[in-house]
Amino acid sequence: MNVTLNIIGAGHVGRVLGRLFAGVDGIVVQDVLTRSMASAQAAVDFIGAGTPVASYAALRRADVTMLAVSDDQIGPACAALVAEGRQAGAIVFHCSGALASNVLLAATQAGASVASAHPIRSFADPRQVAATFDGTFCGVEGDPLALAFLTPALNAIGARPVPIDPAAKTLYHAAAVFASNYLVTVLDAALRAYQAAGIPEPVARELAQPLVTEAVANVFRLGAAPALSGPIARGDSATVQRQQLAVQAWDPATGELYRALVAPTQDLARRKRGQ
Repeated sequence: MNVTLNIIGAGHVGRVLGRLFAGVDGIVVQDVLTRSMASAQAAVDFIGAGTPVASYAALRRADVTMLAVSDDQIGPACAALVAEGRQAGAIVFHCSGALASNVLLAATQAGASVASAHPIRSFADPRQVAATFDGTFCGVEGDPLALAFLTPALNAIGARPVPIDPAAKTLYHAAAVFASNYLVTVLDAALRAYQAAGIPEPVARELAQPLVTEAVANVFRLGAAPALSGPIARGDSATVQRQQLAVQAWDPATGELYRALVAPTQDLARRKRGQ
């Protein structure tokens, strides 16, 4: 028996997941709704299935609806979907990493089962992501009935579903920010400090790369505490103090970043010594 899938919002995430779900036996991509018929048609062309529609009223009833809209549009999109009725017994899920499935309360009240499924990777190049999606982790949470569909559907497209605590969804998303966005910020501070010491930017990147790649490899091979090295790990507080003063004198904002990282790194060093 086929399961029909409607897609609301077809940016990079919606297009990739739509294309992958369309290739699963038993899932039929039905209607695709975006901000314009032109973008809906482009999404359908990328997905290789479905019918572009121009309004919520034009959506046919579907067994499952995926909301692949921006976070601030999930609530309004869900409300607009529910206003058209026909959600009793259906499944509605969104793809946000920052919001839990309870943001779909309107759908729950209309008799739908709700969930969230967040693919943990960058979607900058949809065609490349669709071709290499196999093994992608997806944080999932929601109603048992919705997860009974989503979990095997995600497995079928090569994803690795990971159950998460909906009450900690924001913390879960912050973890990704630490692992990617803030890592880039710290590396930028390192590159700028190298340049302030007279090293050209291209050479600074070459200098930093082996340090970064080895440190990251050690974290994933050994764990964070065993991977820690440097003056704080050695207990060399005099060097840490000199560095903090030097960075503060060079660039106060970066000096504050350095200072903010000292205490948590000291905690990490204590964990290392306690192992």
